[in-house]
Amino acid sequence: MRCSALAIVALVILAAVPAAARTPVPIGTLPSGPLDGITDVPGVRVANLTKIEGAGPLVPGVGPVRTGATAILPNADPWNVRPAAGFFMLNGNGEMTGTHWIDEDGFLSSPIVLTDTLDVARADDGVIAWMIAKHPQIGIRDDVPLPVVAECDDQALNDIQGRHVTAADVTALLDRAQPGDFARGSVGAGTGMIAYGFKAGIGSASRVLPAADGGYTVGVLVNDNTGSAPRSSLTIDGVHVGRAFADKLLPTFPRSAAALPTHGRAADGSIIIIIATDAPLDELRLRELAKRATIGLGRSGSTSKISSGDLFLAFSTTHTYDGDGAIGGKPLETDEDRIDLLYTAVVDATESAIDDALFSARTMTGRDGITVQALPYADVKPLLGK
Repeated sequence: MRCSALAIVALVILAAVPAAARTPVPIGTLPSGPLDGITDVPGVRVANLTKIEGAGPLVPGVGPVRTGATAILPNADPWNVRPAAGFFMLNGNGEMTGTHWIDEDGFLSSPIVLTDTLDVARADDGVIAWMIAKHPQIGIRDDVPLPVVAECDDQALNDIQGRHVTAADVTALLDRAQPGDFARGSVGAGTGMIAYGFKAGIGSASRVLPAADGGYTVGVLVNDNTGSAPRSSLTIDGVHVGRAFADKLLPTFPRSAAALPTHGRAADGSIIIIIATDAPLDELRLRELAKRATIGLGRSGSTSKISSGDLFLAFSTTHTYDGDGAIGGKPLETDEDRIDLLYTAVVDATESAIDDALFSARTMTGRDGITVQALPYADVKPLLGK
């Protein structure tokens, strides 16, 4: 069931789209940062683990494998420099661990890891191992972490029963997280994800406020798996793009038993949205930022179905707490005009990150020969021009 190492590397490289090669749609009026991604927020680090192995019929527990994990660190040591954070649940048929404590105390004290639904516990284990290695007094004389791990269901293309993301994978992934550009599309936690019947996955975008309004940066990263949301509802920059592809670039099912799920959360899909900013905001304002991601998601055409897990988390890199709860960082931003602009930045960056997830993804064949087509920007651009 396994590809050669060369084939796996080739597939991963194919899925990675460098910043210079991206073709972003200019959503809104605020400019993007130089990378148009969440790592435009100073200090934020990202890494992807991509697992693409095997082909042919599904053998539960063996393969084919189309999955992975994505790590987001707000800084180099979130255990000792704990960014203020706020959580918002649009629809709750999904999991983002650790958010009860964020709601209670208003900060994030661990990395964030995204993965597939059945690998949440393994990713959680990997985060804990990584944190203990860096802070050996955890659980002895120090507190214990409550990691933030969020999931989407990739069973349409992946042998999800196999739980192919291990704790050791996640520990190594966190060691690789770094600032700067990172791969998007069919990589990391987004490897097996589908949106509007197209291949999707990891997308990111950023927006920068004018210097007179603080010059703050807002960065958004999404794992888009909005699945079987009607293709006709897909909207990009206000254009009903999906209608033009109602009968084009459809998924293919070469085996009679192969098909995409039609009911439940596997069909309705999910989206995880992570928002970072260097604006000094507390938990209440950050929760309001997270709420605004719903508008960007709605602009893309999603209605957040009953069985979807649509979970959003926002954090500030400049309003922080130490291990004893003492507040650090800059004075809180209280100017309402600036905060309104931050809301606009979240909405526009969220919509743009969803577009990025679609345009950065590559056509993929998964279990049972199911093939999900990418949405080529070259085919969409003329529609946007009209």
